[in-house]
Amino acid sequence: MLMKEESIKPYSDSQEGKKSQVTQMFDNISGNYDVMNRVITFGMDQGWRRKVHQLVVEDNPKDILDVATGTGDMALMYAGKSDANIIGQDISTGMLEIASVKAKKLNLEDKVSFQSGDAENMPFDSDSFDVVSVSYGIRNFEDLEKGLTEILRVLRSGGKLVILETSVPKSAFMRFGYGIHTKFFIPLVGRLFSKDKKAYAYLSNSAHKFPYGEALKKILLSVGYSTVDVYPQAGGISTIYRAVK
Repeated sequence: MLMKEESIKPYSDSQEGKKSQVTQMFDNISGNYDVMNRVITFGMDQGWRRKVHQLVVEDNPKDILDVATGTGDMALMYAGKSDANIIGQDISTGMLEIASVKAKKLNLEDKVSFQSGDAENMPFDSDSFDVVSVSYGIRNFEDLEKGLTEILRVLRSGGKLVILETSVPKSAFMRFGYGIHTKFFIPLVGRLFSKDKKAYAYLSNSAHKFPYGEALKKILLSVGYSTVDVYPQAGGISTIYRAVK
């Protein structure tokens, strides 16, 4: 049985809610987040992000929102190859500061804007975006269904949500390797190279406990999305979802 997602928090010794803890955690690790992502995925996340990009821009959307944008990788990828109005939103100001620096270095600050915000209570009108994307962010929502419903609200009719998130492989052999990687390698790398020793233990633990595949598809359908396509990556160590309003 899956552990209730609300109970999985970065700092078990803190009385703060998950949302506050996640904000603090990403502020703490923002400085080396990009490098750590490349290390713990052996660079494979870049290929998965390109697949997300293809799904997001395939219908030439006019307005794109990247939720939990982090250091802005996806939003900047859209900005580099699209004329859409692009907004990247994140709850961590530390992450957004890095995203803004990257946008300036790439001369894309006029094509994408970054703003602080809560995915479960967004400051946008209903029916504002053609596409919303979330890459490795939904498992950090304090209330998953509320966040997915809020995204549904800001999507236009016929618009789509594209998610990239961790998952667990179906193959027993792959699951064995995945277990070693997430339970031992990721926390070890975090302890060696991150100033926040608990952050990567949380990211590893939440990856194991979070609903994926058909389970997440059922949640998406239950909150109101009309169709959901599921695309496992690299044997299922990550999965891309496309949900339509």
